[in-house]
Amino acid sequence: MEFDWTILRSGEQTIYRLRGLYERYGYRRFKMSKFEEYDLYVRNKDFLVSDRMITFTDARGILMALKPDVTLSIIKNTREDEAGPRKVYYNETVYRTGKGDETFQEVMQTGLECIGSLDLYHIYEVIALAVQSLQSISPDYVLDVSHMGLVSGFMEAAGVPEEAYPTVLEAVREKNLAALGAFCQDSGMSGTVRALLEKLVTTYGTMETVLEELAPLCVGGKKTREAWEQLNSLCTLLKANGLAQQVYLDFSVEGDMDYYSGIVFRGFLKNLSAGVLSGGQYDKMVEKMGKRCGAIGFAIYLDELERLDPVQSQWDADVLVRYDQETDLGLLTRELARLAESGKRALARMESGGDLRVQETIDLRGKGGTQA
Repeated sequence: MEFDWTILRSGEQTIYRLRGLYERYGYRRFKMSKFEEYDLYVRNKDFLVSDRMITFTDARGILMALKPDVTLSIIKNTREDEAGPRKVYYNETVYRTGKGDETFQEVMQTGLECIGSLDLYHIYEVIALAVQSLQSISPDYVLDVSHMGLVSGFMEAAGVPEEAYPTVLEAVREKNLAALGAFCQDSGMSGTVRALLEKLVTTYGTMETVLEELAPLCVGGKKTREAWEQLNSLCTLLKANGLAQQVYLDFSVEGDMDYYSGIVFRGFLKNLSAGVLSGGQYDKMVEKMGKRCGAIGFAIYLDELERLDPVQSQWDADVLVRYDQETDLGLLTRELARLAESGKRALARMESGGDLRVQETIDLRGKGGTQA
């Protein structure tokens, strides 16, 4: 009998499809405990979506926390001397509050991490898997990509002092030209410098188009040139494999400069305002945890997928089987087994069907015999 995928919710269907995708590229399942020592999270709270956690003291007197994040645990359990990059994927529930939310939620997420000595191929592979992950959920997707090297390089070229980086980055994230203009005016920056910074706010388009536009601005500084060259190489690889059409360059994609060192990206689906996929290259995070290696990965927030119109049957069951005290239970069980074998969803009810929506009713009431 063929498996009926419609009985699974959107998130469950996604998990099954993505597990196969990631394993085909050599990623292995990572399974973690529901909790970690609180100290792991509090030392890296700026890396978390929310710094509020559910905590408790265990029998050893150690303060523990229900996990608000998976990546930190994967880094913690990765050895620097592993042969080749460590490639893992996960399906886990994390416990945290949303932005501006006071209540804790269970958030189902799946994702992958590639940690170790990374080259351009590994960075491409993770971005390509992010694209294919979105494709497997919906054809109406967009992957927005940014690069911390280009963002910081533009700010250095414009002479923005390091302590003012957060102000500029906030304006860029919000695509707020007015706020950026006010900053430039207050800082006494020239029109040329202001135009350079405005590129961070106004730039948006396919990778190929935007990279052509930015090429003349990226030849001067080492940081911007290297970032541009990496993005251009990734664009070439994505195009060669038919994955570039819905990948866009957008500097408003968030990335904390204390943790992310290169590519950052975010995935969106039609009819969902919030992003469903978030990832990037977080070498600085790994370094802060005392390990000398590179790292890149992403997470998909499965709870967001449940907001899409689910594929649900208009029927509560295909068949309602009515029975009573006189019904031969052997007859009843054989009939239900026959229906299940034929792929039909059946409900057996002694009482009235009520508001059940069924396509067919089989009435076994009064059909007695030797009960088995």
